[in-house]
Amino acid sequence: MKKRSSARLLVISGLLLALALAMLVSPWADSNPDGLDRVAQDEGFADSESDHRLGDSPLADYSMNGVNNERIAKGLSGVIGVLATFALGLALFALVRKRRAPDPEKGVRA
Repeated sequence: MKKRSSARLLVISGLLLALALAMLVSPWADSNPDGLDRVAQDEGFADSESDHRLGDSPLADYSMNGVNNERIAKGLSGVIGVLATFALGLALFALVRKRRAPDPEKGVRA
């Protein structure tokens, strides 16, 4: 039982740390172009880029519709990204755990 509670504490601590970093550190992310944008500028084909289907989504470009403060919008979009990633990972782990559940008739894992 102790092993399970310490693992749960580790997961919750990691999630809280990731949420804190997303909210507090992401507003200070460098606004210079990242790798692919920089290569497109350096090679001269950045002008041919076009918006994609999700370009006007609520969290596009690390902003949030309805939030006028850029730092808060970046922090909140980081928090939402962390929570979405955590939820996806939790769902995948639950699926794997369910598939590996012991078979009661055989007494071994499937």
